[in-house]
Amino acid sequence: MTGDDTERIAILDFGAQYGKIIDRRVREHRVLSDMFPLQTTADEIMKKGNFKGIIISGGPNSVWKEGAPSVDESIFTCGLPVLGICYGFQLLNKHFGGTVTRESLRADGQSDVEIDPSCPLFDCLSTSEKLLLTHGDSVTDATVAPEFKVVARSTAHVAGISNDERRLYGVQFHPEVDLSVNGAKIFDNFLYKVCGCRGDYSMESREEACIAEIRSIVGPDQKVLVMVSGGVDSTVCAALLHRALGADRVTAVHIDNGFMRLHESDAVVESLNAINLKVHHFKCAEQFYKGKVNGRKEAGITLDQTTEPEMKRQIIGNTFIHVKDDVMEELKLNVEHYFLAQGTLRPDLIESASSLASGHADTIKTHHNDTALVRELRAKGRVVEPLRDFHKDEVRQLGRDLGLPEEIVERQPFPGPGLAIRILAAERPYMCDDFASTQTLLTHIVRLNQQPKDAEEEAARATLLPLLHGFDLATVIPPECVLSATLLPIKSVGVQGDSRSYSYVAAISTDYSPIPWKGLEKLAGLIPTLLHKINRNEYACFRVTFVFGGAVNSSISDLTTTHLNAQTVEKVQRADKAATDTLFRHHAEDAPEERHLPHVNIQQMPVVMLPVHFDRVNGEISQKHSFCLRPFMTSDFMTGTAALPGRDIPEEMILKMVDRIQKAVPEGTSRVLIDMTSKPPGTTEWEYSSTQAMRLLQQIKNRENKRPKHQKQKLHNLNNIVFEGLKYLKSTPAAHQTEESIKECIEALRPFGLTTSETMQLINTRPTTQVDIEVMIEESEERLPSEEQVDALITAVTSTLPERFIPKGKKKNVKKDMEEPLKTLNIKEEVEHMEE
Repeated sequence: MTGDDTERIAILDFGAQYGKIIDRRVREHRVLSDMFPLQTTADEIMKKGNFKGIIISGGPNSVWKEGAPSVDESIFTCGLPVLGICYGFQLLNKHFGGTVTRESLRADGQSDVEIDPSCPLFDCLSTSEKLLLTHGDSVTDATVAPEFKVVARSTAHVAGISNDERRLYGVQFHPEVDLSVNGAKIFDNFLYKVCGCRGDYSMESREEACIAEIRSIVGPDQKVLVMVSGGVDSTVCAALLHRALGADRVTAVHIDNGFMRLHESDAVVESLNAINLKVHHFKCAEQFYKGKVNGRKEAGITLDQTTEPEMKRQIIGNTFIHVKDDVMEELKLNVEHYFLAQGTLRPDLIESASSLASGHADTIKTHHNDTALVRELRAKGRVVEPLRDFHKDEVRQLGRDLGLPEEIVERQPFPGPGLAIRILAAERPYMCDDFASTQTLLTHIVRLNQQPKDAEEEAARATLLPLLHGFDLATVIPPECVLSATLLPIKSVGVQGDSRSYSYVAAISTDYSPIPWKGLEKLAGLIPTLLHKINRNEYACFRVTFVFGGAVNSSISDLTTTHLNAQTVEKVQRADKAATDTLFRHHAEDAPEERHLPHVNIQQMPVVMLPVHFDRVNGEISQKHSFCLRPFMTSDFMTGTAALPGRDIPEEMILKMVDRIQKAVPEGTSRVLIDMTSKPPGTTEWEYSSTQAMRLLQQIKNRENKRPKHQKQKLHNLNNIVFEGLKYLKSTPAAHQTEESIKECIEALRPFGLTTSETMQLINTRPTTQVDIEVMIEESEERLPSEEQVDALITAVTSTLPERFIPKGKKKNVKKDMEEPLKTLNIKEEVEHMEE
């Protein structure tokens, strides 16, 4: 049934990372769903068609925050059943007179939730279900809206409310994801028992729909250039293009960016040629190493110099577009006659906050298929992305329907930037003001299975134990197992609620045998929650690893200087091959009988190079690297769990990986670790960062063009002076950085919107471009700094500058160059204009 009388469910999108999965889950139950922006009114929905109910998605916002987005109030009184998920649940409660509070503990992971099966939403479920909770705001019994009853609980928090008479339901958890074990049944109940849907919607063939879209976009005469990496997404995209347009109108290109797995480029081309996809192969590693974020001719830092994860993705994505132009020129392809085709999937767009998926999703990463340049091409209608509404498992099935070989269809996902985002580049340790206190608390947590050794530990335990709600760590980790905890000064990014957040990495180790894997799994879930920093609404640490090779007995306070170059890439290639061959039992050391054993059900296993050198003695400098295994299980590729040795993957296999990595990279390997973190709170890859500066870069550039020329130059001078001053300070050995000079910088930058922590972070991690400084100045909520504050900034910055950093003859004019733009620009008004 596909006519105008088709029953529908409206989904109001608040920017949830899982928003598109809600749409998919509804359609899996044979009910058509349409996604609407949050501003959509009840009247608009009622006029559009036969809608049977409304689902309000989660989102990265907080309902208590001033200016937080809301919905048309008539949504709740229009007579249609409503299911509010996460943020939608909080809006529902708030609308009917309840309140939402910020609690000291976040919930970000799979939890046991007590539910009331008498509620129609939970019909046929048990009284306790494993469900995914991701929130920092909470509803309690005292803050539930009148006329609503509590139908689900998670410890002290209310996890579900209902008003059966009005057919209004709210849940704090995410029933749409795999980590909510019986989430599909909750959707089934809402659609059929609450909304009364018939379930008579049948989607057209996905293959035929994609082919029709390709032909519609490209037209009868135009051609398509498709970039194939060898992964399932780009291969299925290429196969669809061939079927839709024919071989003469499709040019397939494989670009080796230098970050492929060992020998994989050649294997990719051979495998695609074997299925009659003729592929042009270009080796462009050097162009990527020397690529810049704004293009090849612009000033700026190159990829092989940057350490900022988001900048790496930006450079690789934009260099990819420029290399594509070179390829078209070399192949003598007329740009005006070609479209660019990409195998972009829905999760890629959701995570990079693309308007194609959602205008309100918070950026988790910038996907290489969704950079500013690609968005510009989309705006011109020159990009073909037939898989943009698909998730990974759906693409695999489509590949099978197209007749692609199983070894391609089941290939593990490999990011477009390749191994570049599996090498954590670093120049300095990531250590903020809370590093030492976080290390201390981490040590107290891993010793909860022991008797307290002193008064300090006894006091810490008195704070921690009530948060465990009666759980005793000694029941899963025996008291004779003494754990060591080392906080690593490296920055990792993960999902907190529907947003991204930064944190350190915890490394757990022990001399005890056997390794208590189930206890470590429990710790990996507890540590992020217990280390939650209440006042800043972020985690101090949410990625937890285990270190093989015995207890780590010394702290890590510096890192191995690491950049993207041929040498570091080769190291991670060898480590990756050793681990991957072991996983698939292809390793040369595997016995013949082992190669016929069933495959281990691991959907992804990144191998990450860390700039961490353990076990140093006698003042040895940090010069080795460590490698972290990330075996990961998922079906929706939006959430998932870390594979546990001995349960999900043979422990013997993991130990073989450890040994073989150390043999494959003998000259530079310190230790091997395994990531124990599920998603959320951790992301699959370690470098899914996205800085506020990068997200606002394009907006700032657009506004720069509207400024008077003289004002633009003055502001540029200011940015340059601040940037160079901080860069010089950070390039100075720590021993030469006086406490006084650092305090001066901190105080001088405070009027420009930088806190002490932010300034120290800049000092410890060099800004990649002046954009970092510019955005902080642009975003300052303060009124313009006073003349005295400007003087303080000049004094603090110029006192650190050697003569070479100030243009000849300019030193006397520095004060004037900095004062004038600050006095003429009303920063607050400009920020308000930008937000509009």
